[in-house]
Amino acid sequence: MRLLIVEDHPILADGLITALKSADYAVDHAASGERADHMLAAQHYDAVILDIGLPALDGYEVLRRMRRRGSKTPVLMLTARDALEDRVKGLDLGADDYLTKPYDLPELEARVRALIRRGQSGGGAELAHGPLMLDTAGRRATIKGNPLELSAREFGVLEVLMLRAGRVVSKEQLAERLYGWGEEVGANAIEVCVHRLRKKLEPAAVNVRTIRGLGYLLDKATHD
Repeated sequence: MRLLIVEDHPILADGLITALKSADYAVDHAASGERADHMLAAQHYDAVILDIGLPALDGYEVLRRMRRRGSKTPVLMLTARDALEDRVKGLDLGADDYLTKPYDLPELEARVRALIRRGQSGGGAELAHGPLMLDTAGRRATIKGNPLELSAREFGVLEVLMLRAGRVVSKEQLAERLYGWGEEVGANAIEVCVHRLRKKLEPAAVNVRTIRGLGYLLDKATHD
């Protein structure tokens, strides 16, 4: 899953980036409202962590422009101000959640997970595909209740494929969701990841098909 952090304070930004990358997210960073607006117009994100107090173009305006473009990406707003009117303004503009500085990183991570669940799976934390279950909050997978050991990349690929089961997902779309801007993606990185994932899914009879020239497709689940 891919996140955008919009924070102009370098120490706070570095702390967020490190924590969220350690939690297996692909993370991009914008240090200004103008840069964030450009990135949000050009790239899809699973969630945005948006500071209000940005120079020139503040967080409110970044959010306003997002929603005017029709973006439904979940937004967690950060503020050093605890005034009720500030929170109300952000929520009225379309923010999904609010967190006041200073915050605890575990709470921020929990709120991000909740926003992503709400945005992608109708509020449910689990995705099901036949005997395969994916807990998007706990980052766990099981086959018929038995744990399935997946790397962070394998989990990310499987999550995207399950969310789009029955539809083709291109290599570019997978790379966009798994890697941040500036990260080098090896020519065969996605192919290798999918190959390893296929092997692990064999016990569940879950088939990831290669659609030549287009990408990958997770066959729709069959029911006994």
